[in-house]
Amino acid sequence: MIAVDTNVVIRLLTQDDEQQYNKSLKLFQEQDIFIPDTVILETEWVLRFAYHFKPEKICEAFRNLLGLPNVQLANGNLIAQTLQWYEHGLDFADAFHLAQSQNCSVIYTFDSKFVKRAKGLTKCAVYQL
Repeated sequence: MIAVDTNVVIRLLTQDDEQQYNKSLKLFQEQDIFIPDTVILETEWVLRFAYHFKPEKICEAFRNLLGLPNVQLANGNLIAQTLQWYEHGLDFADAFHLAQSQNCSVIYTFDSKFVKRAKGLTKCAVYQL
């Protein structure tokens, strides 16, 4: 198994550089791939800010990519939960933080939007500090 960096995932999803896209595609066709959580987080940010992808398109791209039989994640259920909360209005990073904090009773934040959007989603409450 091999791991990939964000730029490999971005090339595969955006196809904005033909040569790099073809190299990425070949890698994903021929290898068992591990995608670290940090790469998923960074990929969402790049797709949203640099490529102006909307959340629905980002979720679709992730589900197609992460659903490949040769793609492995540290915790697929955590990513699925993150995508679900992202589709329902949470910021992607906030959804990821919340999904990773399910063994905690509270997440404290200064972000009032995070507090409002996370209300009632999980037993891990989000409180404003």
